[in-house]
Formats: sequence, structure tokens, C-alpha cells
Amino acid sequence: MAENPSERMTEAAMDAANLYREEIVTDRRVGTIRVLVPVKSDGSTDPARKTLYVGDAQVYTNVGPLPLSFEINANSLAEAVTNYAAAAKIAFDRALRELEDMRRQAASSIVIPRGGAGGLPGGGQPGGGKIQMP
Repeated sequence: MAENPSERMTEAAMDAANLYREEIVTDRRVGTIRVLVPVKSDGSTDPARKTLYVGDAQVYTNVGPLPLSFEINANSLAEAVTNYAAAAKIAFDRALRELEDMRRQAASSIVIPRGGAGGLPGGGQPGGGKIQMP
């Protein structure tokens, strides 16, 4: 592993063959759809590549808003608007699963000191046994 963070950075060169112009469409109520229109390096539209649709939404939790970003399978803006709810539900379910996995991992990372259960006969030093977070 490199000691200097700048040695770990990759070159920040843009891929001229993979450029998109971003347009944002919103109903100002539920969320937004980012329309990624493929363009050539001169800025003209590239009809050889498919336009991409990416949905953005926020789910409000007890610890604050959770941003969601998800690709919408569509061939037009009208189709993206129609498919928005289904794609958002899939992204929401995936986010819940990931949060539950992180909760499980955090709960299983509690470590008891090597001295064993302190204060018990034959078990570590008296007063030990405090739970430590790694």
C-alpha cells in the first residue's frame, strides 16, 4: 500500500468516447429523473448509443434522509416516468437489505477482551470483561 495518498490516485482523465449530457426532470413532489443523453466529444448527440435514465429519491428515516439513486430501464422519458415507481421500490428494498447487513456486521463486531470474564474464578483480571468496540 502506498504511503502517500497521491500515489494511490489514478489519473483523472475523462473518457471522450463515453460522454453524456445530463438533463434533470422532476415533478417537484416524488423525485427526479436524470436523463443522460450520449454525446460525442464535440458536444453533438451520439445516436449510436442509448439514452440512460437514472432515478433519484429520498427515503426519510429516523436518522435523517437516505438518498437513493437507481437506473430505470426505459427507452423514452415517458417510459422512464412510468417505470420510476417500480425501480424506486427495488432500490429501496436493496438499501434496506444493505442497512440490515451493516447492522448485523456492527453487532457481531463487539469484542470481549482476551483476559476472559473478569472477576470470575480462573477468568482474567478482576474488574475486566468490559465490552470494547474495535
